[in-house]
Amino acid sequence: MLERQEKTALAVLVCVIGIVLAVHILFNAVGRPLVTEPYSPEVPDGALVLLEGSIEEITETSTGGHLILSVNGTTVFLPENVVAGLELHENENVTLYGVVQTYRGKREVVVASSGDIQILK
Repeated sequence: MLERQEKTALAVLVCVIGIVLAVHILFNAVGRPLVTEPYSPEVPDGALVLLEGSIEEITETSTGGHLILSVNGTTVFLPENVVAGLELHENENVTLYGVVQTYRGKREVVVASSGDIQILK
């Protein structure tokens, strides 16, 4: 009898993990635009934003590894782990998701993953 209960518990656990994974994938594909707002200077720190535009400038930080982009006049910070999976060029059009923060008195959008940036053709 115990063996049957263990099989049932394992099946329930696998189903729950599958559902959580499916919701995560679905949210990344469809849900993110529902909880973001277009970037504007009025958006508060900590907000998840969508920024679309052309890369005007690409600068490597003095400590190396990180990149700072200027997209439509907005500063975008790309940490080293994000940069590793990307090849970006000036004048490319991009769509990106990031979190707004103020760094040394200047507002910027911080991108958390290379999957949060799409290069538009």
